[in-house]
Amino acid sequence: MTTEGRTGRPRASSRETLAEAACELFLEQGYERTSVADIAQRAGVSRSSFFNYFEAKSEVFWAGLDERIARLGEADDEADPDAAVRRALAGLGEGFAPDSLALALLHADAMGLGVEFERDAASRQVRIGHLAADRLRRGGVDPLVADVRGAAYGGAVAAALRRWAARPGASLADAIRVALAAVPTA
Repeated sequence: MTTEGRTGRPRASSRETLAEAACELFLEQGYERTSVADIAQRAGVSRSSFFNYFEAKSEVFWAGLDERIARLGEADDEADPDAAVRRALAGLGEGFAPDSLALALLHADAMGLGVEFERDAASRQVRIGHLAADRLRRGGVDPLVADVRGAAYGGAVAAALRRWAARPGASLADAIRVALAAVPTA
């Protein structure tokens, strides 16, 4: 039995290559006129390889953030639920380098992203809000207050993403901390 490693591009670089190719094409010919086959061809991979990394072309923008959002629900040992949520949300942005999401946030109109991109952004905002509200409820916060505060936390992260994208070299974690400061706690 051999112990040779996997051949081909490393998973992260292939995903990044696909995202770069997609963004180039979206800027050149628009989102709607760009097919998955176009993206795969530009990236030098097969169409089926594209689907090893993304379920749809819209996910090109969200993959990195989605991985981090998925970890928001992990258990923590902090007694203060608001502090736990704020720490987790700030952690969402730690080391997050500008990628296709930042480019899309800045150039959504030029890429022709339209309503689908806005819907996808809103979906992440709501998901973050639900995860935050769940943590607050588990920490003993009244359910109505937890839902309202969770929605505010989701909105703060969405606003921070837009600010971060518009400021090259900025830290997403810092932008999230600034935005979270605007969310009142008990």
